[in-house]
Amino acid sequence: MAPSFTYRIEILNISVAALMNTAWIARHVSPIVPEGCKQIVIPGDCKGRLSEIQSQSGVLAVRGPKDLKDLPVFFGGEQDRKDYGQYRVKIIAEITEAYQMSDEAVIEMAEYYRRSGADIIDLGGPAMGTFEGVDRIVRKLKSRDFNVSLDSFDPDTIRLADRAGIDLLLSINSTNIDLASHLRCKVVAIPDPDQGIRSLEENARKLEKAGVSYVLDPILNPLGLGFTDSLQRYHTVRQRHPEAEMMMGIGNLTEMTDADSTGINAVMAGIVTELGIDYVLTTEVISWARHAVREFDLARQLMFYAQRRQTVPKRIDDRLITIKDPPFEFYSEGELRAMQQELKDKNYRIFTDENYIYVFNSNCFIKDTHPRGILPKIEPLDAAHAFYLGRELERAYLAVRLKKRYSQDNDLRWGYLVGGNDDTLPDGPDGSSLSAGETRVGRQDGD
Repeated sequence: MAPSFTYRIEILNISVAALMNTAWIARHVSPIVPEGCKQIVIPGDCKGRLSEIQSQSGVLAVRGPKDLKDLPVFFGGEQDRKDYGQYRVKIIAEITEAYQMSDEAVIEMAEYYRRSGADIIDLGGPAMGTFEGVDRIVRKLKSRDFNVSLDSFDPDTIRLADRAGIDLLLSINSTNIDLASHLRCKVVAIPDPDQGIRSLEENARKLEKAGVSYVLDPILNPLGLGFTDSLQRYHTVRQRHPEAEMMMGIGNLTEMTDADSTGINAVMAGIVTELGIDYVLTTEVISWARHAVREFDLARQLMFYAQRRQTVPKRIDDRLITIKDPPFEFYSEGELRAMQQELKDKNYRIFTDENYIYVFNSNCFIKDTHPRGILPKIEPLDAAHAFYLGRELERAYLAVRLKKRYSQDNDLRWGYLVGGNDDTLPDGPDGSSLSAGETRVGRQDGD
């Protein structure tokens, strides 16, 4: 299909396009810019400041895709994202063993959760007994502008935390409801054990009669233990109480399912958005749920945006696609062989498709499923080139196994896990950096 705009392709006087940068382009672009040109698109691998080209040419400059195969998507007309990033639901990030941690460790974890997108920090108390020093740590968190909630049924712990200034208490049912009228904080009303919606509504009526501000939580069950029924409870409560604030704890899924948390968080964010849930409680205890707060932060933005526009959450924000890749096209073997016929040098090019790794230069064309089938067919190399080729072939092999895009000299794409710019993952609570490389979200051009 022909594009809806006129264009011209200019080939600058350089033998290796990958060596161009914006400063070099700026020195050569002015004489070839036609009158009426509205935009200059340069290859995505060109480094440097786009403003250098704009100041020389007087025309807006943008980076195109890194791969020629991506041009149709690049010019395909993406959605207006100027207000992207808004959301409704607030994230409550639980520090599950806060009662066993030092104040410094709790604050460090709270800061990590805040950088990940959390709105409220939840302090987990012991199953039985008092949370010693809870008032002290609450005051320290409040002095750092945190919103704080407490997860405890112990009356003494609750009173201490309330006097220290907590914003929310998890949770209130018939066993401790008499305490609620003496608290200043908002509370989360839950049903009595195995008593369902009727119990939840009865507890809510008592809180309302006592003038206590509350949030409803029908309780989400793990998969295989009543999950579907619990979703129905949330739907029923929302229908009966359309204006009530509601909370959902999704840790019962992310922490209790042998699956990466990314997709679970995306699906649950969609359900939460449809139901108009106000608060989501989550945590990052199990290894596969690491970064769950960040994942839900991204997911709530995606789902809010899609709902506002009454569209599916597709081709809007690809950061939650991690192990798999967004849509792309492989070069066919025929295209690669035609490419090889044009080469005049002995530098090796590496490509992949769904099944094979291809390595070629002007003298040879090698195709195999594994690096060990390729390396013996390559003429002797010095140590530096052997190291380079071995590293690239291992990366290509991983791309083939996962059906990911491989681009020579570039890291594989891992979505938000290796975000660049604003997508950089927050440092972990131990201070270690968790980010590397970069990812592309939609088309956000700039310097």
